[in-house]
Amino acid sequence: MRLFGEYDRNLSAIESSLDVAVHADGDRLLLAGDSVAVARAERVVRRVLDAAVEGAHITPDDVALALSDAAASAEGTALPNTLLRSHRGREIRPRTAGQREFVHAIESATLTFGIGPAGTGKTYLAIVMAVRALKRRETARVILSRPAVEAGERLGFLPGDLREKVDPYMRPLFDALGDLLDDTLLAKYLERGTLEVAPLAYMRGRTLSDAFVILDEAQNATDDQLKMFLTRLGSGSKMVVAGDATQIDLPSGQRSGLRAAAARLAGIEDIRVVELSEGDVIRHPLVARIVRAYAQPAPSRVEAK
Repeated sequence: MRLFGEYDRNLSAIESSLDVAVHADGDRLLLAGDSVAVARAERVVRRVLDAAVEGAHITPDDVALALSDAAASAEGTALPNTLLRSHRGREIRPRTAGQREFVHAIESATLTFGIGPAGTGKTYLAIVMAVRALKRRETARVILSRPAVEAGERLGFLPGDLREKVDPYMRPLFDALGDLLDDTLLAKYLERGTLEVAPLAYMRGRTLSDAFVILDEAQNATDDQLKMFLTRLGSGSKMVVAGDATQIDLPSGQRSGLRAAAARLAGIEDIRVVELSEGDVIRHPLVARIVRAYAQPAPSRVEAK
């Protein structure tokens, strides 16, 4: 069941992608088709089988990752280890080469920049790594921050206390946390200060020690704001800065500091800059096409006379 997937979806993914026929015969799996396609299918099956035997629940996304690696290498590599399980039991692993590079950078460096288009998993993977570090007692607390910048709209005056005022800006971070932690544990972390979600402006003047710190939507931070945030780094801490340089929502006249900061710091030891691309998009397949379309010059408009 772990190998085949629900309703044999994993086998169907291999068949449709490689134009081979896959049949289960007792304790054997038979592959039929062109010799080159069968050889590649065998590498894919062996790779996901090894992970299934170790207890991983394979999904079509894992099959797609194995297919991609099989195309790039005759040897193939092992399926990435599970980073974390959501509170519903879903296994979370990096799905693309870019995501694996991003995860490795976070593991190995103190400061990591993740820059790429929407849907590449920058924020989600960063939060996964932070929650994992918290559960492993590798960090004392997790701090998540975002610039409170509206995406082309004016929300106007927001009533309520601080939490209620900033909630619309922080909601994507809470959505990710809600997928990883059950409501009771999330509430406990927030109440104890083990987990903090706050706007970028509230980072000024602080020293963030023994913490896993994430700045999301960093493209909406100016150069001065990014410098302020980066210099909050204290002893025993790790920091991740994630952003999409193509979606800047700053008011006219203000420039994003994300690209400048990444370029300025890229050569410093213990700092990594990872560029993700449309090939790392893991949302609906249409998202990658949308990202690709917006990367092209806008078509000229022709008005009918």
